[in-house]
Amino acid sequence: MGAKRNQAALMADDYIPISCAEHERLEVAVLRHRELQLTWVGEDGQTQFREQVRPLDVATRDGAEWLTIRRPGGETELLRLDRIRSADEC
Repeated sequence: MGAKRNQAALMADDYIPISCAEHERLEVAVLRHRELQLTWVGEDGQTQFREQVRPLDVATRDGAEWLTIRRPGGETELLRLDRIRSADEC
């Protein structure tokens, strides 16, 4: 468990907060159950993804802000908000 905690702490060290307006847009999409066409960068900082997803929750933990999404195949995933490049309502 200690290794996971240290990894999360390292990930949060480079977190760059997003604008309040963007944070609020994501929260509204969650509350209204609106699907988003989301573009984000993977953990490697280079691989880019673009999918229609359902946002489930916006949360703050381990010094960073996260969006929980449900991907088209039904699996859920946590995305750091500063890795999201665009989020457009469908």
